[in-house]
Amino acid sequence: EVCTRACRFCAVPTGNPHGAVDRDEPRRVAAAVRALGLRYVVLTSVDRDDLADGGASVFAAAIRTIKEGDASVRVEALIPDFRGDAAALEIIARAGADVIGHNLETVRRLTPAVRDPRAGYDLSLSVLSRLKEISPNLVTKSSLMLGLGETQEEILEALHDLRNVGVDIVTLGQYLPPTRSAYPVARYVPPDEFAALRKEALAIGFGYVVAGPYVRSSYHAAEAYAAVRG
Repeated sequence: EVCTRACRFCAVPTGNPHGAVDRDEPRRVAAAVRALGLRYVVLTSVDRDDLADGGASVFAAAIRTIKEGDASVRVEALIPDFRGDAAALEIIARAGADVIGHNLETVRRLTPAVRDPRAGYDLSLSVLSRLKEISPNLVTKSSLMLGLGETQEEILEALHDLRNVGVDIVTLGQYLPPTRSAYPVARYVPPDEFAALRKEALAIGFGYVVAGPYVRSSYHAAEAYAAVRG
């Protein structure tokens, strides 16, 4: 529950877990999936820069354990950037997930102000690109928060950048500051602008686009996967 980064859009506590890892977590997650009868599962985590692999091996173990329990369960992993580490990305790309998501979060200009300094616009694009290089048939996904002060042109640039690294699914939602000290919201994007951006994104070539004020990165995740995989 403690993240090693301090992005200004997020309210998760920042700190240093000093390498602590719960190795039983994958088993418990898989048991919860069975108990709840879930057919589509989204796994995510805080950033763990204190770990050599950024936590990729724990993600991979959870994916494999879920699939071993029932191979028909679809698993989506929403991952940190793992500092772009090639070995960590290899671990996660080959773990057997159906979808791997990594969020770009915002446009290039706003990235330094909104995200932790260890994150990066180009770093996130390189992560998404590398996942496709390792596993070309993998479905990849990303998300943008809107209302941070970005322009229409910057949104379209980000969408083109994501599509150019092979991203299949994109979600667009309204940024809402989680605390008074979080990065301030610049504007509330009206639904018709979200609808127009969805059309633009589909025209760019994404297989599925979810856009709207209440949309978050896991919104309608199962439907998005079904749309691109049939």
